[in-house]
Amino acid sequence: MNIKRRFSLLKKTLIAVAAAGTLAGLATAPQAAAAQPPSTDVVGGTRAAQGEFPWMVRLSMGCGGALYTPQIVLTAAHCVSRTGANTGITATLGVVDLQSTAAKKVKSTYVYRSPTYPTSTGGDWALIKLASPVSGIPTLPIATSTAYNSGTFTVAGWGAATEGGAQQRYLLKATVPFVSDSTCKAQGGSYADLIDSAEICAGNINSGGVDTCQGDSGGPMFRRDSAGAWIQVGIVSWGEGCARAHAPGVYTEVSTFATAIKNAAAGL
Repeated sequence: MNIKRRFSLLKKTLIAVAAAGTLAGLATAPQAAAAQPPSTDVVGGTRAAQGEFPWMVRLSMGCGGALYTPQIVLTAAHCVSRTGANTGITATLGVVDLQSTAAKKVKSTYVYRSPTYPTSTGGDWALIKLASPVSGIPTLPIATSTAYNSGTFTVAGWGAATEGGAQQRYLLKATVPFVSDSTCKAQGGSYADLIDSAEICAGNINSGGVDTCQGDSGGPMFRRDSAGAWIQVGIVSWGEGCARAHAPGVYTEVSTFATAIKNAAAGL
C-alpha cells in the first residue's frame, strides 16, 4: 500500500497538484526548492499571486504551515519529532517565490507536538514557536466548529507537482471538493481506517487529477467563512500517492482540535 504522509520524501510538503491521470505523491523527504524560471506550466495547479495567501509558511524540514499567531506556526505533527526546545527549523514567510530577497526568515525556538498523535484519536498537528513575532503578515484563523467542514476547499504549497517529483520554487494553489467520511472509507486500503472525528477527506474521487503532494505536509486546507474571510479547516496529513483516482487527500480536522491548539499556543 503506497500510503504517504505529505512531508519530505513521502509527505505532502508542497502543494503538488497533478493533472488528471498523473500520479502525484503525498509527501516525500524534504528537498531544496527548485531554482526554475517562472512558468505557468505547473501540472494541474496555478501559480498563487504575491499576497494572495500571506499566512502561508514554508518550513526548512520540507513541510508547509500557516501563521496561527504572529509568533506561532501551525503545521502537522508528523513533520516534527517531539515536543521541546528546537532552534533548527527556519520558517520562510511573506513570499510566493522562495528565492525572493523579500522573504522573511525566522528561526524556531520551540516545538509542541500533539500528545494524541499517533493514536486512535488522531491529532496530526503541531505548533512551532518562532524566535520573534513576524510583523506585517496576517494570521489564518482556524475553524472552531464543523460548520465549514464541507464544500470546496483551497490548498496551497511548495510541494511536488507530480508524485515523487521535486519541490517547487513558487507557491501553487488549487481547489478540492469535500469527500464524506463514508465515501472516503469506501475507497478501501488505508482509507478504511479513517478517523471520522479527526480527519477530513478532499479530492476528485472518480478522476483524481488535483491534490496536495510531497512537501505539502503541514500546510493548510482552507475556505471562506460566512463573512467571506479565509478560515483553516484542515492540515495536510496523508494519502495514497498523489492525485490518484479513488485516493483523496486526508487532512487533520482542525475544528476537533481547536481548543487543544488554542490552549497549547497560549502556553508557548
